Amino acid sequence: MHVHPPHLDPATIAAIAQERAHVAHNYEPLPIVIASGEGAWVTDIEGRRYLDCLAGYSALNFGHSHPDLLEAARAQLTDLTLTSRAFYNDQLGPFAAALANLAGKQLVLPMNTGAEAVETGIKVARAWAYRVKGVPAGEASIIVAHGNFHGRTTTIVGFSDDADARDDFGPFTPGFTAVPFGDAEALAAAITPNTAAVLIEPIQGEAGVVIPPAGYLRRVRELCTEHNVLFIADEIQTGLGRTGHTFACDREDVVPDLYLLGKALGGGIVPVSAVVGDAAVLGVLQPGQHGSTFGGNPLAAAVGHRVVQLLELGTVQERARILGERLEAGLAGLVGNGATAVRVAGLWAGIDIDPRLGTGRHISELLLARGVLVKDTHGQTIRLAPPLVIRASELAWALEQVQLVIDDELARIRDGLPHTHGLG
Repeated sequence: MHVHPPHLDPATIAAIAQERAHVAHNYEPLPIVIASGEGAWVTDIEGRRYLDCLAGYSALNFGHSHPDLLEAARAQLTDLTLTSRAFYNDQLGPFAAALANLAGKQLVLPMNTGAEAVETGIKVARAWAYRVKGVPAGEASIIVAHGNFHGRTTTIVGFSDDADARDDFGPFTPGFTAVPFGDAEALAAAITPNTAAVLIEPIQGEAGVVIPPAGYLRRVRELCTEHNVLFIADEIQTGLGRTGHTFACDREDVVPDLYLLGKALGGGIVPVSAVVGDAAVLGVLQPGQHGSTFGGNPLAAAVGHRVVQLLELGTVQERARILGERLEAGLAGLVGNGATAVRVAGLWAGIDIDPRLGTGRHISELLLARGVLVKDTHGQTIRLAPPLVIRASELAWALEQVQLVIDDELARIRDGLPHTHGLG
């Protein structure tokens, strides 16, 4: 459908060179320069189209240029974009009410980025521990999971075990204890009277779509309730339809004390994040103790409100569930045939590439040459996370390209040939 030549055109080379010359090298993007997008597709500066199967790490759950979200943004742009929280605005209240209702909670604390939502959740948990639970001053502890990814602030990377995220950024903030992800007994053993919260991703996204054992989230909820500990669910990647449910916690009918939301909440248009919980928890914060100039701005609130309205219909979640079943069926045959493992949750998959085929980056480049955008993580894993608006035929085509790339690399191995190259 969209097989591209294995080389880069001069305009693409020039655009990449300009960015690399003037932007800090904290990313190593795939060599494509995107100029426009619509639905599940993007077009590069040379006019070639690609199926976006990364979707901005789930920030583009509703695809590129969703007409309803663009309409909400355009309408608000002509009225009011920013007031700061020094004043009320007419968009934040309706947005917060709708989001709280969607989550079955009472209050929303609006922020901008996912990392800000996580930092806010940490602050709330500590304040709650001292002001409500009675933990001695300065002694509150938060339990996290090995393999976590919650953002890149200095506090957050301090409890990461990813060397790239952590090395050379210390000293780090104390007060965190890490246990194996998915191990409820290890979690139980780590809880002390000074434990304020358990902070986990219901499914670990950056780690490669790592899904915990069945019953794990229910057990986390039970332990937190039993020991008077807050359960904080980082649903920044997993939430808002990605797994076939509004929240990934819904997969086990579990309700955390705090939801941390972001990415798709901004509709791929503006950064919007939020901490959502009940007054018994979020009510510990008083004026002057936390804030953000842009958090809750009218433009973000208008877009976020429209995102919530789309989710209220339930059709997005159902679509992710149905297409997710096709995704899982389409990838199942790769295990032992080019992949060492495949994990699928809704319209979200992690594929561990057999090292004999090369790295995840190598496979990502081969897929790029075939018109499919994915991204590697942790060396051998690639993730598929297409917009939830993707058509069944488009998903089938993407799966066909994955199979073709894997088959080509397996044939190379059988024939004793060197690596193929997706890019020049």
